[in-house]
Amino acid sequence: MIHPVILSGGSGTRLWPLSRALYPKQLLALTGAQTLLQETALRLKGIDGAAGPLVVCNHEHRFLIAEQLLEAGVEPAGIVLEPVGRNTAPAVAVAALRAVTTDREAVLLVLPADHLIRDLASFEAAVVVGARAAEAGRLVTFGIRPLRAETGYGYIEQGVGLKGVEGAFEVARFIEKPSSAVAEELVASGRHHWNSGIFVFRADVFL
Repeated sequence: MIHPVILSGGSGTRLWPLSRALYPKQLLALTGAQTLLQETALRLKGIDGAAGPLVVCNHEHRFLIAEQLLEAGVEPAGIVLEPVGRNTAPAVAVAALRAVTTDREAVLLVLPADHLIRDLASFEAAVVVGARAAEAGRLVTFGIRPLRAETGYGYIEQGVGLKGVEGAFEVARFIEKPSSAVAEELVASGRHHWNSGIFVFRADVFL
């Protein structure tokens, strides 16, 4: 079974003053009637066999998050509170530890709460491919085709195709926040993707 994990620990500093510490961007309706968190949670309804999402968030946002999920008609598997933000790996580790207590073969789909994804069919298809690779013991990351030579993102270099899983590829290397000149080269190569921060893997393999 796929166990979605929504990471909602953002502190609200990047879009200040619209986004603030007590009301970070994932809790705002920036692209439509629903907040980014609600859009993320509702996006999961198109994934067959997905459990309710586990949300990892700052303890100061717990009531807002519970209220927004209720408004969206999404019943979470739980809400895990972080007394102090420690970024992605510790948050995912807590989710993985929780998942294996009820499902030894749990596959985690890890999602930031503040993404905008318009092509839901492609997203759902990518999750299916990623889950197949994850069930085979792989740690899967999702790449986004770059639209420009962006220096503020990390890049993934696409390697050879993964045997037995059509549509999945080995990662040749990661490049973190390149210079403008390097970013231009990466985009021109056609083999590099923005690192989305979306992951799929078995909980036990991650642990």
